[in-house]
Amino acid sequence: MGPDLSVVIPLLDEAPNVEELCRELVETLDAWGRTFEVVLVDDGSTDGTFEMLSRLHAADARLRVIRLRRNFGQTAAFAAGFARARGRLIVTADGDLQNDLRDIPSMVDKLEEGNDIVCGWRKARKDPWLSRRLPSVIANALISRATGVRLHDYGCSLKIFRAEVVKAIRLYGEMHRFIPAIASEQGVRIAEVVVNHRPRRHGRSKYGISRTVRVVLDLATVKFLLSYSTRPLQIFGLVGLLMGTGGAAITSYLGYIRLFGGQAIGDRPLLLFGILLVFTGLQLVTLGLLAEMQARTYHESQGKPTYYIRELLDSPVDEPAVLPGIRH
Repeated sequence: MGPDLSVVIPLLDEAPNVEELCRELVETLDAWGRTFEVVLVDDGSTDGTFEMLSRLHAADARLRVIRLRRNFGQTAAFAAGFARARGRLIVTADGDLQNDLRDIPSMVDKLEEGNDIVCGWRKARKDPWLSRRLPSVIANALISRATGVRLHDYGCSLKIFRAEVVKAIRLYGEMHRFIPAIASEQGVRIAEVVVNHRPRRHGRSKYGISRTVRVVLDLATVKFLLSYSTRPLQIFGLVGLLMGTGGAAITSYLGYIRLFGGQAIGDRPLLLFGILLVFTGLQLVTLGLLAEMQARTYHESQGKPTYYIRELLDSPVDEPAVLPGIRH
């Protein structure tokens, strides 16, 4: 039987923080009193992080270490940790000591009130305003509006998930921050709690404002997956039909004035525009049909369900249900 809790933490060149991080985490969870494991993912560190992790693992077997062959990125590191986590609940956190790990027990309590995901909100964030906080505010507003899952702080790594929720998600790009939005497809219950945020003590952040562009591009992917992953024809086909209808109207008008008005249309830019709309509309409808086939292949090849069950009340298979008022 696995532990109650798995804590997954990606690390990249965090040698100055590793020992204090593990000590604080183990002390907090020992005092919490439930079984746990810590899955530490070395994402291609070059500063001795892995050597320190090896030493810490030898002293405490509850600290499990995964060493990636090179730096694959934070999302891939989380995915590696999720795949090997054995706990009923899975916590994610950063390895820079800015997340206060003493918030974990209270977040677990919040989850067990009936939620499936609990997200941390760094309300009093201890980061530079221009390079970190301002882009974060803009990104959070954009993500909340686009996905319909309104959170104050998508970028906070301190989150708790039920294992069956997060293990069903495939992560690519920078999508670890979108896990609550992606999981909303399953009909999960999401809560947000204010957590303590601390200044960085050692080293410097590995992530800057340049990552914002990649986040915006991944947001477009997430929006499509949430809204049209099982019905792509409805977006491509709709745009294609609108463009095709507009093109047909333009070419019909030009044909009318040529046949009945005797006007020359061969040198009119509007003719080329109408033809462009017709052919582009036809291509988009065709693309939508191909995307429908691809979507079906995607879901069927992975056994990915198109629905999720929260609870099931059923009768035993060997005892037929007896309905009130019916005699057997």
